[in-house]
Amino acid sequence: MPITQPDLTRINTFIFDVDGVLTDGLLYSFADGEQVRAFNIKDGFAIKHAIRQGYRVAIISAKNEPGVRLRLEQLDIEDIFLGAEDKVDVFEDYIYMQGVHPATVAYMGDDMPDLEVLQRCGLSACPADAANDIREICTFVSEKGGGKGAVRDLIEKIMKEQDTW
Repeated sequence: MPITQPDLTRINTFIFDVDGVLTDGLLYSFADGEQVRAFNIKDGFAIKHAIRQGYRVAIISAKNEPGVRLRLEQLDIEDIFLGAEDKVDVFEDYIYMQGVHPATVAYMGDDMPDLEVLQRCGLSACPADAANDIREICTFVSEKGGGKGAVRDLIEKIMKEQDTW
């Protein structure tokens, strides 16, 4: 059965997981309990650019860390859902409240908690180093790893297709 190419011109909303997508998945844990992640500055530029061009950008992540929220807010992301125990419920509520059709959403995740959302969006995407089961179902697999520019890769590809980059 031939794989059909998604219509990138319809995408108007980007939703991302954090760990393994916006970060490389490494977590540095300090004795005082602080947990630190590294974000890619190029991903951040692409997110801010997409927002300035009128795209919706949202985050759905199971973890809830103040430092992560602060970084996401610095990127001008308004729709931040941290501590999401059920990503599908958050996704469904978000698209309903925003009046967004699932076919217009590009979602990037990297592991099994993202599977059901990836199956419900218009463009399923993942970093190159995503879990095997996730890479197998995604329409777009970035050549870049999580936290290594995969988010920018996706945003840039879609925006260039739409002449908004």
